Amino acid sequence: MHSDVKVLLVDDNPMVLAMLRDAIAPLARVSTAGDGADALLKAVEDTPDLLVSDFRMPGMDGRQLVDKLRSRSTTSGISVILLATKSDISEKLSIQDHTADDYVEKPFFLREATQRIKRIIDRIALEKMSKSSSGDGIVRGSLAQMNVIDLVQSLEMGRKSCLLTLTKDGDKCEMYFSEGQVPHATYGSLNGDAAVFKVLKWTGGNFQINFEGKTKQQTTTLNTQGLLMEGLRLLDEEKRDQGGQTEEEDDVLLDS
Repeated sequence: MHSDVKVLLVDDNPMVLAMLRDAIAPLARVSTAGDGADALLKAVEDTPDLLVSDFRMPGMDGRQLVDKLRSRSTTSGISVILLATKSDISEKLSIQDHTADDYVEKPFFLREATQRIKRIIDRIALEKMSKSSSGDGIVRGSLAQMNVIDLVQSLEMGRKSCLLTLTKDGDKCEMYFSEGQVPHATYGSLNGDAAVFKVLKWTGGNFQINFEGKTKQQTTTLNTQGLLMEGLRLLDEEKRDQGGQTEEEDDVLLDS
C-alpha cells in the first residue's frame, strides 16, 4: 500500500530508472534523477526519506553523493540504499562505514531489489507513525496500512522492543519483541511459534504497538526471520493443499 515515505531514485541508465520507479511507485512517493548532481539539487530542495542510488555514475558517483548529503544538517539523516557490483561492495563499500543502510548487488532481479527497498520503506513508515503517535505513546493503525509480515520485519530491522497487539473480528494476538526478536507470542490457546504462524494468515484487522510492553517469557524456538520464513512456507503449503496458486511474478534482471 502507498505510504507517505519520499524516495529519490538515482541512476544514469534511463531504463533501470524507469523500471525501478514503476516498481516502487505503488509503495511510496517517488522522484527520480539521472545523475548525482541533479539528485543533490533535488534532495536539498525536497529532502527525501530514502535515497536509492547507483554507485557507479559519471561525474558525481553514489558515494560522493551520499558524502555530500551526510555533510548537510538538513539531509544528514536520509536513509540510503546503494546499487553496486559485488566487487565494489567488498572493496570500496561496507555496512560498517555507514555509507548506506543496505546494498543491492548488481546485476539484480527487479523483484528482489523491490523487496529490499520495500523493507526500508516499511521501516521508515513505522518510524513516522511512531513520531505521530497519540499522547499515550502507543502507535495504532490498520493492517491495510501495513500487513503483519511487513510490521514484523520492520520491528526486527529497527531492533525494537515492544508489544505488538493484533486484533481482527474478536480474535487477538500479542507478540512481544526484544531488540527485534520475538521471545513470546500468544493467540487464544496458542503460544510461541504456532501463535505467530496463525496470525501471519491475516489479511485485515488492526494493530497497536506499545513500546513499554515487556515480557520475561520465552515460548518461541526460532528467531524472527526463522518465524517468518517458516510461516510463509506453511502458507504456501496450505495454498497448494487447497488447490490454489502460490504467487508467481515475472522477473527482470537489471544492470547498468
